Amino acid sequence: MSINKTILTALSNLEVPVTFQTYKGKANTYITFFTYLDKAEQHADDEERITGQYIQLDIWSNSDYTDLVDNVHNLMQQAGFIKISFNDLYENDLKIYHKVMRYRIEKEE
Repeated sequence: MSINKTILTALSNLEVPVTFQTYKGKANTYITFFTYLDKAEQHADDEERITGQYIQLDIWSNSDYTDLVDNVHNLMQQAGFIKISFNDLYENDLKIYHKVMRYRIEKEE
């Protein structure tokens, strides 16, 4: 299964839109995601054996997103993702709160 499909499946029960890279809808709270790094993590016999896929989820909201962050984090852990870092931001130009959530997952080749 592709990494995008894995993420969409993991977050499919959320009551907010989840889209790859951009969102063009009208919801006040939504999630976008993308892969920011895809690299070999382990080699054997000159072949890549394990690939690390590093993804970023961005939660965008006009209101408190604390419960959504907790739900997303639990769902990502259940799907096998490992937390790297979380950051809280406020986008002045958009007047929106922005939570950056970075994860990695490993897949065997």
